[in-house]
Amino acid sequence: MSAHGAPDGEHLARIFLTRVVEPGDEVAGRWLREFGVEEVARRLRDTGARLPGVSEKRWAGLLARARRADPERDRAAAEAAGVRFLCPGGAEWPAQLDDLGDARPIGLWVRGQPGLRLWALRSVAVIGARACTEYGAHMAATLSAGLAERGWVVVSGGAYGIDGAAHRGALGASGATVAVLACGVDRPYPRGHTGLITRIAEQGLVIGELPPGDHPTPSRFLVRNRVIAALTRGTVVVEAAHRSGSLVTARAAQRLGRFTMGVPGPATSGLSAGVHELLRGEAVLVTDAADVIDLVGGIGELAPDRRGPVLPRDLLEPAARRVLAALPGHGTASAGEVACGAQTTEDDAVGRLYELRSLGFVERHGDGWKLTRQAVTSVRQDHGQC
Repeated sequence: MSAHGAPDGEHLARIFLTRVVEPGDEVAGRWLREFGVEEVARRLRDTGARLPGVSEKRWAGLLARARRADPERDRAAAEAAGVRFLCPGGAEWPAQLDDLGDARPIGLWVRGQPGLRLWALRSVAVIGARACTEYGAHMAATLSAGLAERGWVVVSGGAYGIDGAAHRGALGASGATVAVLACGVDRPYPRGHTGLITRIAEQGLVIGELPPGDHPTPSRFLVRNRVIAALTRGTVVVEAAHRSGSLVTARAAQRLGRFTMGVPGPATSGLSAGVHELLRGEAVLVTDAADVIDLVGGIGELAPDRRGPVLPRDLLEPAARRVLAALPGHGTASAGEVACGAQTTEDDAVGRLYELRSLGFVERHGDGWKLTRQAVTSVRQDHGQC
């Protein structure tokens, strides 16, 4: 039995297969389900009978990879780098990844001390454009810091732009964050984020499907996104153009039944066009961590009611507010005119007017009544006027 819950033979077989099979290969996933991990590994390693669903050319390519694979060497390299390998069904395996079906990872390489299964139960993905704007970076960092302060784990892809801002926001709040890489977890990518990814590994977790030393490719970035979508309770897209890879993650989250959220941007910004497209569909508009938690959190984790500032007139009783509203914005009105506008008796209107005068809202001019400057300002604020 390996240290991570799987029999040693299966553990080594899965390590072997991460070197041979590309992440997200559903044909290989079906092999594992139908024939078992060790049988698939044996056929590839021993040049056995071709498995169904692939051409002879592709089978030959897999066999060539298998000849170069050395699971013992990969396991030793991982241990030397402080990396562990998780198998499906193990104590630390996040069960929500099983929702991917035959596209489920063969296993996960993990760098960092915390337990991935528990962290993933309370996690949110914050993703977006690499070439982001200052607005996007600010929103990603602020939102992620807010999530971290409330005990949520921020998951992203470790890339430049929104991903990096999300990780830094969580780290800056002394919170938890997970980077999901499209390469070996011992090989930080992009190189310009070596310091950031090292810090994530020290304070959080760095995970991936590829074995030590393996390099990223465009296709690996795209299939990596399904892991981010499946691992988390929901995905927030901060900025994304129409063809952004972040939209791939969001749509994967929707297919998996996860929450999908978007942060709106300027209508003229091409980097918000993809987000706005999501918001026209099933995605939910969010502007801060409270909005996100209101959607993905449990009972009792609700966002505060959204309302403007409390104005002096808000503190008045309804009857007094009606009398105040019946006064004209300019000039004076008689008590009878005010009573008519407030739909009350003249005696009641006079009583309310004297009450409002004591509070500084109205003043008397002969037989008429008019609003004070304070009241005029309050009314304009209440109606959103300049």
